[in-house]
Amino acid sequence: MDRIRNYFPSLSPDQLKKFELLDTLYKDWNTKINVISRKDIDQLYLRHVLHSLGIAKVQSFLPGSSVLDVGTGGGFPGIPLAILFPETQFFLVDAIGKKIKVVNEVATALDLKNVKAEHTRVEKVKDHFDFIVSRAVTNMPDFVKWVRKKIKKESKHELRNGILYLKGGDLDEELKLFKSVQQFELNQYFEEDFFDTKKVVYLSIKYKP
Repeated sequence: MDRIRNYFPSLSPDQLKKFELLDTLYKDWNTKINVISRKDIDQLYLRHVLHSLGIAKVQSFLPGSSVLDVGTGGGFPGIPLAILFPETQFFLVDAIGKKIKVVNEVATALDLKNVKAEHTRVEKVKDHFDFIVSRAVTNMPDFVKWVRKKIKKESKHELRNGILYLKGGDLDEELKLFKSVQQFELNQYFEEDFFDTKKVVYLSIKYKP
């Protein structure tokens, strides 16, 4: 929690309380349904919460905007982002039902009214969104195929509507097909060694009806 306070000093008391509750909630649920590896659960704030919030260092979401989290797993990056941006609507999807059960329970416990979670594949999602976020669920070319028709037409943020993708390592080969892609190194924003190879990959996507 000290890291969260340090990197996001303007959090309200309500937001701080919700971030603090994440530790208890995820440790409790992880004993019933394993959504976070045992070696990672003690590093929840560093490897999951703060990592998720790296997206917010690249782009803040405006009130009334909408974000789709694909392959959310236990709720990352969607749950931490939903706490940070309470006036943005988040739709979290995953193909594994038991993971969505945990997401729904955590969202309910935190009273996150801006979160909707559903057990479904992204191909079946009908709505359109300002941004699509995810944590390395597949390679970027396949991910773009899944989501390219789910972007809203009108852009209102600093970055044009598109994908904000958390991934690590050398991505040049994987991203060579995309001329407009940008890579934001998370070690520019966070000093911990964990972020040395972590990035937010941004790709604008044109609206396709």
